[in-house]
Amino acid sequence: MILQGGILAGMVLVSGCVVASPLIVVEDRGGASALPYYEAVQSVGQAQKRTRTRIEPIPRGEAAMLPVRSKLLTPGEPAQHAIEADTQPFFLVGDDKLSCVWLQHWHGRLREIDAVGLVVNVETLAALDRLRQCAPGLILSPVSGDDLARRWGLRHTPVLIMPARSKRN
Repeated sequence: MILQGGILAGMVLVSGCVVASPLIVVEDRGGASALPYYEAVQSVGQAQKRTRTRIEPIPRGEAAMLPVRSKLLTPGEPAQHAIEADTQPFFLVGDDKLSCVWLQHWHGRLREIDAVGLVVNVETLAALDRLRQCAPGLILSPVSGDDLARRWGLRHTPVLIMPARSKRN
């Protein structure tokens, strides 16, 4: 990265610690030197290196997406109404007993239509895994459902969203 003053700063993240490489002038177009800013960053990094004793691991994969809380969707009987959606069938469930029973009841039909599941309320990976045990072979992904709830006037889960059937002439 070439910055005002013609200084190239190289910083490498090694084992969770910031290590600064020597500053190298790539091109000098005049102006004020940015060196004091880089020296300040380097001294802060060295101070953090001395005081940091433990580096917390960064969550990866689905763990980084949890918890998922959709404030607009709660377990309950959804209103029966048509939703015009030109999309692959998908369903919204939460980490609750009603959703698990619903998944077990409709499991075969959901697989038959290749429906994809969005888990809109789930706290932990263990809870997500328990929900997946209710519906083996179905895709269940954690995601906030508040935008969908607003768009289609949804209040409760579980709910199945399917494309409208084509009208016959």
